[in-house]
Amino acid sequence: MPSLEITPLPGASFGAIGRLSFSDASVTTFIERHRKDPQPLRDMLNEASGLLVLRGFGKVSAQPSLLVQLSYLFGSEVENYHDTLTSKRFFHEKIPQILVLSNLPPCNHAPPPIPHPPLTDTGELPVRYPHRHGWHTDQSYRRPPPDVSLLCAVECSPTDQGQTLFADTTAAYETLAPTMQRRIQDLQGIHAPSWIGRSQEAVRAGETPKRTLAHQLPQRHPLVRVHPDTGRRALYLCEGNQMDFVDGPIQGLESGIDGEGARLLHELIHHATAPQFTYVHEWTVGDLLVGDNRCLLHAPTWYDTDQHARLMWRTTVMGNAGDRYRGEAKSWISTTGLQPMEGMGDV
Repeated sequence: MPSLEITPLPGASFGAIGRLSFSDASVTTFIERHRKDPQPLRDMLNEASGLLVLRGFGKVSAQPSLLVQLSYLFGSEVENYHDTLTSKRFFHEKIPQILVLSNLPPCNHAPPPIPHPPLTDTGELPVRYPHRHGWHTDQSYRRPPPDVSLLCAVECSPTDQGQTLFADTTAAYETLAPTMQRRIQDLQGIHAPSWIGRSQEAVRAGETPKRTLAHQLPQRHPLVRVHPDTGRRALYLCEGNQMDFVDGPIQGLESGIDGEGARLLHELIHHATAPQFTYVHEWTVGDLLVGDNRCLLHAPTWYDTDQHARLMWRTTVMGNAGDRYRGEAKSWISTTGLQPMEGMGDV
């Protein structure tokens, strides 16, 4: 019977790596076994501070429906991207619960630019904000926000490009000075899609915020989020392109790109992305990463799209956002049937 052999994630202060005890032909058997009682897998994720790197799941690339089945092991609901704020260019051709992230058409999803300078003073890949940009947690501009994301590598760039970075915001919160913990305890961040003209970049450029429908509005979430399973507190925030710098980014503090709220946000992200809280994942085909959006940040990195193709599949698991959100309707579901602007993706 296939099982996961779990060990601490090398080179990181959090996370775990799991390998199937048999070949990837046993993925289906593994799913059937854990479908009856998925709690041990969810406990593994919690014990790993929200990050599992799974190996031996290469069969998923040839049978994408397995990714959806695996996703249900981590929560009660898996998003159907056809029903939400997602542009059609990100749709998987057959499986509506799979989001495609690729530089290949029709997706044409470009990576972020190379940081400047491209390496740190010690010759390492930059991870810390503001040297590294792009830190976020998936779909935080929704209410309730999602629980867990699964990301599967179908086609990869070379291992020194296209890495994904993760930051442990539980450890980051726990190492804040007590005075800072008290300062932020009851504050709320205002999260917004990057494409509605409220991001730091848009405000700095003088753009006029776009008119939005009810299901596209910014959403408020606590800066300090209590994990519904572990009870541990974690920072819950994003970088400038996923926060509202018109009315925020932090409710009750001076708004705008240079206001008190922005200064506090930048200070917290700088702290949370310090090297001791981060992990750099070098992708290989068949890797399956399970990341808890309730207590992690992540960021993409550059790869050479002129020389390399990259294809990733993502699912989003929902259903356990915590007591604060219990019973709430999904803010991002349109009641009018209108679709988002073409080219705007919920990614």
